[in-house]
Amino acid sequence: MDFSFPQKESRSKRHHIRAKELILHAAAEFIVRESNATSLITATRAELSDRGDRATIFVTVFPDDAKATALDFLNRRADDFRDYLKAHSRMRDLPFVKFEEDYGEKNRQHLDDLGKQL
Repeated sequence: MDFSFPQKESRSKRHHIRAKELILHAAAEFIVRESNATSLITATRAELSDRGDRATIFVTVFPDDAKATALDFLNRRADDFRDYLKAHSRMRDLPFVKFEEDYGEKNRQHLDDLGKQL
């Protein structure tokens, strides 16, 4: 039997997780402030490269026909979001940001719909 204790997370891993959470929270605030009310844009998750120099923020858009317009808007304003992140966080190195649709959330919603039909 192995009675070893679980390893504590390393400091760099905790920092990486905290940075992702901070970026996601800042993205949600930025979207609320800067987007118009024609569509509902929700930041669902953020991914950060291992070096922390690139971030991808995944969003969902309702209604679906406004998805392309919303993603174009967000990616056009990615530099503005970076400035917002600089002003509202204490991150040492700011990542370059891109926004993408969260297909995982779409698939989850589709599975929920299928489950309701059963």
